[in-house]
Amino acid sequence: MEMSLSGGRTQTIESFRTAELLRHARQQAVARRYADFPIVDVDSHHYETDAVSAAEIIEYINDPVLKQLALSASQVGAKNANGSKGLGILPSGIAYQDMGGRVTRYPLRGFEETDGKEHRDIALTKRWMDAMGIDLTILFPTMMLDLGFHPQVQVEVELAQAYNKWLVERLLAVEPRFRSMLYLPFNDPEACVRTIEEFGDKKGVIGFLVTSARMKPVHDNAYARIYAMLEERGLPIGFHGNYNWGDVSFSTMNRFISVHSIGFVFYNMVHMVNWIMNGLPERFPKLKVMWIESGLAWVPFMIQRLDNEYKMRTSEAPALKKLPGDYIRDMYFSSQPMEKPDDLRILETTFRMINAETQLMYSSDYPHWDFDLPSVIYDLPFLSESAKRAILGGNAIKLFNLGTVPKMAKI
Repeated sequence: MEMSLSGGRTQTIESFRTAELLRHARQQAVARRYADFPIVDVDSHHYETDAVSAAEIIEYINDPVLKQLALSASQVGAKNANGSKGLGILPSGIAYQDMGGRVTRYPLRGFEETDGKEHRDIALTKRWMDAMGIDLTILFPTMMLDLGFHPQVQVEVELAQAYNKWLVERLLAVEPRFRSMLYLPFNDPEACVRTIEEFGDKKGVIGFLVTSARMKPVHDNAYARIYAMLEERGLPIGFHGNYNWGDVSFSTMNRFISVHSIGFVFYNMVHMVNWIMNGLPERFPKLKVMWIESGLAWVPFMIQRLDNEYKMRTSEAPALKKLPGDYIRDMYFSSQPMEKPDDLRILETTFRMINAETQLMYSSDYPHWDFDLPSVIYDLPFLSESAKRAILGGNAIKLFNLGTVPKMAKI
């Protein structure tokens, strides 16, 4: 069967199925013998707005008025690839993931079939995991990462509750190869407390996530109870990068590539500065902090810049007992999208500056357009075999107390 694409092109259904799209990735997994050691992907995504998932999540919304609005919006909104109109109450905008129609798996992914024996999200996710050689993945939403800027705080709270409950009950409770850091509705600190209390001990929940594209100061005392609860439970907190083209800071940018390259880093930089300079590492010394989907090139800059400023104005950060860079090196980082300079000495220096062998964890960000295969780590010539295995899985196993990682299907 052929599908019509933009520009008069056609493509067969078989050509955009996961197994075909990731055929070379599977060849890499076999050649590099990934089956010999655990690989943990600390940041991958699914499309919670696709047909089956969207309908199920709406049913979990508690507020009857908001639930009706979601149902109504999903009925009159634009259809996505699965025939669903998605969660119509999410922030909307032009999608750039398919790169102007050149990444055809985005508009066509809904046509990939499953056998119906397990939830569609489970079947499709395991399909790409097996192709790439990944044993366990930490799964995050996609469209809900924009919720931090929703004009109605209640909508963020209600959707976060519905999504988290759906994810825990429909996916995490069923599939042992999935974990998640659940979404925190950060605009409502009390709702965050309730979220941790309700879901902190659920199967598959290994931490909690703040989508970083938001304007709330992370050092506000309103969040102190949240950090204390996570510290007491030994659950890491992650700040997941995102962009916001509506931010006045980015209003002069006329290309998606511009706002994407800076936006995913910008908000995490702001939160990191506030986190460190306001002494949160000293207030919550056992709380493990992770920075997700911002790449790595920004971290050496932050270390150098903050250390330099601190040495000149130490009195303005009285809570600190060591250099800001020392606190940064105690934090954790996901690799994607890992910058790949032509001069690998730059990347090697970055790895050294962030103590990558113990603090860096591999992430794919699949199925997004800029995803990374495990080979971006495995093929680095300056890493020892032990360092490769630590970054590809060992560090995540230690940070999240994963124990024995379920193995992927045999390659």
